[in-house]
Amino acid sequence: MRVYVVDNGGQWTHREWRVLKYLGVETKIVANTTPIEELDVDALVLSGGSPHVSLEGGRMGLNGDYLDHLPVPILGICAGFQFMCNHLGADLVAARMPEFGQATLVIDEDNELFAGLPRSFTVWESHNDEVTNVPANIQVIAHTENCAVEAIKVKDKPFYGVQFHPEVENTEHGAEIFQNFLKIVAEWQK
Repeated sequence: MRVYVVDNGGQWTHREWRVLKYLGVETKIVANTTPIEELDVDALVLSGGSPHVSLEGGRMGLNGDYLDHLPVPILGICAGFQFMCNHLGADLVAARMPEFGQATLVIDEDNELFAGLPRSFTVWESHNDEVTNVPANIQVIAHTENCAVEAIKVKDKPFYGVQFHPEVENTEHGAEIFQNFLKIVAEWQK
C-alpha cells in the first residue's frame, strides 16, 4: 500500500510520515505543489500546516485538485482538514475559543475511522480557526467542548478529516486512528 503525506508546512508532518512508515506502508512526504500525475498512490494524508487556511488558502497548493480529481481515500489533519471542509462547502471562521494542548474528543457517530476506540479520549489540539456550517454531504462524527466540528466523514467520497493531531504522542489512540484509515484504504481497493 502506498500512502503519501502532502506537506502543508506543518510542524508535525514528519510524524505523520513516521507513523505510516511504522505501520508498514510505503510512504513519503511530498510538496503540496506536486502535480496529480506524479501521485501514484492508494491514499493521501493532507498534513497540518502553518497557513491560516481562512486567510491564506493559496498556501495550501494543489490540495483542492487532489480532493477534486484523485479517486483515493484522503485523510485531512488540522489545516488539511480545514481546507478539505472549506473546499467542500463548509465555512471556516476564527475559533470562538482557539484550542492549544489537550482536549477531550467525544465521538458522536459510529464510524470506521474510530472503530474499536472509546467514546471519548484525550487528543492534542493546535488551531485558531474552526469549521462551521457544514453542508449535507459532510457528516460530523466528533466534537470537543470548545469545537463542534472535530472530525468528519464526507458522505459520498472516502474522505475523512480530524481537527486534532493523531500523529503526536499526546493524542491517545493516534496510531489506531491511522490503522483504521489504512483499513479504509484496503477496503476501498477491493
